[in-house]
Parts: sequence; C-alpha cells; structure tokens
Amino acid sequence: MPKISTSDFRNGLTIELNGELYTITEFLHVKPGKGGAFVRSKLKGVVTGKVLDKTFRAGESMEAVRVERHPHQYLYFDGDLYHFMHQETFEQIALPATQVDKPEFMKESETVTLVINADSNQVLFTELPDHVTTTVSETDPGVRGDTAQGGSKPANIESGASVNVPLFINIGDVIKVDTRNGSYVERVKA
Repeated sequence: MPKISTSDFRNGLTIELNGELYTITEFLHVKPGKGGAFVRSKLKGVVTGKVLDKTFRAGESMEAVRVERHPHQYLYFDGDLYHFMHQETFEQIALPATQVDKPEFMKESETVTLVINADSNQVLFTELPDHVTTTVSETDPGVRGDTAQGGSKPANIESGASVNVPLFINIGDVIKVDTRNGSYVERVKA
C-alpha cells in the first residue's frame, strides 16, 4: 500500500488507520498563528460505518488503500443477502446487509456501485447514486386548497422507504429523491 501525507487528502480517499479502513468525508487544513499546521478530518469507517473526528499533524503519513468502483446491477434480496451482478462480466455476488449502504432506496435492476479493495479484491461497501427516480406507491391525497408552498406529508416510495413530499404529490407520481439524506428533490415530468 502506498504511503500518503495529509497534503494528499481529498474527499473519498480511503486510508488505513489503526488496522481499520476509513474513507475521508471532510477535511480542513488549518494554519494557526502559533504552533504547527494541522488537518482536521472526518472519517467514516468502511466496515463499521462509524464516524470518527481525527486531527492529523501537517505532513503526517499513513497508508492509502487503493479502491476500485465497479457498476453492478441490483438483482434481489433473499432475506439474508443482497444479490448483485457485474455489468460487463455478468458475475453475481451476494453481500450481507452490513455492506449495503441505504438499501431502502434500492430498486431491483437499478445500477449500484460496488467499492472493492484492489489489493485483496474484497468488497468494502456499496454506493448508491446521489439521486434516484422512483414512483410514489402510497400517500394521503392532497386536499383542495393546499398550495405548492405549503407543508409536507409522508409518502412511501416503491422501494419501501418513507419520504416527506409536498402536499401536491399523489400516488403514481414519479419523484426524484436525494439518497444522501432521504429528502424529496422534485417531481419528474413524464
């Protein structure tokens, strides 16, 4: 594994720290008036998912982990494992729920990115696209007189997740959802 320093930090970089793998989600180089420079970072555990706030001295070195991202098609969930198929080789792989990120937003036959450790060829976790287009399967009807600027109501989407949507959204409407925070983005025109 190659050695990197804090000057090489970027969002999405995977590093090994204390025998565990972490992905850098945020970082900030700080140069105080007194003392040496340092880097504040927010790391997310690849296997555990726990978030860690860590401060590194400027120039400190650590091991970088080379990861590859491969598109896979989500096939089905059998109650224990999520099954995916590689888009080019048609190889199938089954993953436990702990390695699947936000399964409540996945639909069958949707493309999901599998992040794989290039050295050990082990699947680390899955990544969904930032936005998914989905159909509203269940929601209360909008009441006459409700405005587009008004409140929101809960709605179930076809993958099973619950999302707060504006009052004008009805059953069967196609909407775009942000998978990072589970929020409604917009109604998709047919």
